[in-house]
Amino acid sequence: MAQGDKRSTTVRKKQIMEAASKLIMRSGSEHLTVRNMAKEVGISEAAIYRHFRSKTEILSFLVDSVADGLLHDIDTARNVGFTSLDIIAEVLSTHLSRIVQKRGMPFLVLAEIISFGDKSLNEKVLGIIRIYVDRLKLLLSDGARAGFVRQDIDREAAALLLFGMIQSLVNIWALSGYKFDIIEKYSKLWTVYKRSLILR
Repeated sequence: MAQGDKRSTTVRKKQIMEAASKLIMRSGSEHLTVRNMAKEVGISEAAIYRHFRSKTEILSFLVDSVADGLLHDIDTARNVGFTSLDIIAEVLSTHLSRIVQKRGMPFLVLAEIISFGDKSLNEKVLGIIRIYVDRLKLLLSDGARAGFVRQDIDREAAALLLFGMIQSLVNIWALSGYKFDIIEKYSKLWTVYKRSLILR
């Protein structure tokens, strides 16, 4: 019985976080209330508080969930030894495709959580962004060790540029109402970016 209760708690927590994510994407962080989350899930506000102590705790768990999704593709690529620039491009294209399937949710949710104005949440989001940029840097470093990326490139700066490119592209795509092919735009941006990395 206890095991069943645990599974139920896990499922309910996931539902609450998904509700928070949907509300943020639909209406922005200013409309994210416990009442609205409860209504989205179809439970009482008291039921929300049985699983989370506060709205801030829900958002903290949501940040962790978003981080896991963002880092998964890059970590998988490094674990199987993808090193050439073409393969890095393919990995990031797949990574971006997953973000597209969620309508840019990971980056947009993090941006909205920042606008929420909670210092502890902002520090957590900053930590996630630093980890994400560091993973991009490691991917580029793998390429440098394999002889595909220039050794004289500042890989931290290159990783920040790559992060900025992806984040900006998602933001512009969302603001345009998802009206252009983001993967096609990414491919063109990558071509320009790649020229700064390749050995000559």
